[in-house]
Amino acid sequence: MIRATGDPREIVPRIAAELGAEVTWNRRYHLTDVDAQVKEATGATSHPGFLLTEPWAGKPYKVFTPFSKAVQAALSDAPPQPLPAPDITPLDIDTAEFSDRAAEPEPFWASDTLATHCTPGEDAALERFHNFLEHLADGGGYDNDDLSGHSTTGLSPHLRFGEISPGYIWAEASALDAPGVWAMLRQVIWRDFAWHRYFHVPDMTTRNVREQFDRFEWSWAGDTDHLADLALWQRGETGVPLVDAGMRELWATGTMHNRVRMVAASWLTKNLGIHWRHGEEWFWDTLVDADVASNPFNWQWVAGSGDDAAPYFRIFNPLLQQEKFDPGGSYVQRWVPEAFTPLYPEPMVDVKESRKRALESYQEVRSSM
Repeated sequence: MIRATGDPREIVPRIAAELGAEVTWNRRYHLTDVDAQVKEATGATSHPGFLLTEPWAGKPYKVFTPFSKAVQAALSDAPPQPLPAPDITPLDIDTAEFSDRAAEPEPFWASDTLATHCTPGEDAALERFHNFLEHLADGGGYDNDDLSGHSTTGLSPHLRFGEISPGYIWAEASALDAPGVWAMLRQVIWRDFAWHRYFHVPDMTTRNVREQFDRFEWSWAGDTDHLADLALWQRGETGVPLVDAGMRELWATGTMHNRVRMVAASWLTKNLGIHWRHGEEWFWDTLVDADVASNPFNWQWVAGSGDDAAPYFRIFNPLLQQEKFDPGGSYVQRWVPEAFTPLYPEPMVDVKESRKRALESYQEVRSSM
C-alpha cells in the first residue's frame, strides 16, 4: 500500500503517472471542483456509488415526500445493478521509492469502549447488513424508535465511509418480501435527500437555510455565558435522563440512537437556546457516522431552520419521550445509572418553562416568514 498526504490535485496525478495506473473513484459531491481537476489531469473515471440518485439529476426538491416518490420512481425504472468486482492485477512496484511521501502511522485514539462498538471495513458492513436481512426475513421488523438498537441496521458508519453502497442495500433489501423493508429503505432515501439539499445549498454547514432564522437569538460566538451549559450537555450532565444517556452513549460508542439524537438536539437548541452549530460541530467531532451532508441537514431539521424542517412548534419533551420509548428504563439505566437517585441533579432548566420561551421566540421568527 502506498500512503501519501497532501493536495490530491498534485499527489494523485503524480503517483498515477509514475505507476502507469488508471484512476477511478466513487463521486464526492462536496468536492466536485477538486475531483474535476484530478479527473482532467489523469483521465480518471468516476461512478455514482455513494448515493442512490445523482443530486444534479432532475429538479431540486425542498420537501422529502415528493423527493422520496421521485427516487422510488427512478429506481423502479432503473433499479441498481450490482457489478462484479473488477479483475485487478497487483502492480509489481517497490513502495520504498514512495517512502518520503508516506504518512506517519496514525495514533490509536479510540478508547477500548469505542473500539468494541465499531468494527470498520467492507466485510463488517456486509456481515452486519446480511444479518439484518435475516432479522427482517424472520419477522423481526425495522423500528427506528427501538432504543435497544436490535431493530435498526447500524449501517450509517459503513455508508459514511463507502464500505457498503446504498445501491447494494436497495437491490438486496427491495428483493426481500418482509415487514420493515420499506421503513429501512426510507432512511436510505432520507440520506440521499440530505446530500441533494447539501449539493444545492453547500453553505448549510454554517448558515441557516431559512434566512429568517438569522434573527433567532441562539447563543453563539461572542457570547460566552452559554459555554458552561454547552459543556454540561456535551458531558451528559443536563439532569434530563434521556438526553444524558444519549450524550454518554455518544462519547463511549461513537454513535447515538436516532430517536435520542433528535431529543438531545431539541433540548440544546430549543430548551437551552444554544445555536445548532455548537451541536453540529460536537456531533462532527464525536460521531463515527458524522456525514458532511446529513449532520448539518439533520441539525437544521430539528432546529427548525432547514428546508424540510420539523415544524417550529415541535419541541421534544424529553421526559415524555423517555416514557414512550424507554418505558422500562433500560436505556437510561445503562448509560445513567444514577438517574432517579439523590445523586442525580435537577434539569438545567424547567422543561415546561423553557418550552414556552422557545415557542415565543420561534413565533416571532415564524411571523416574519
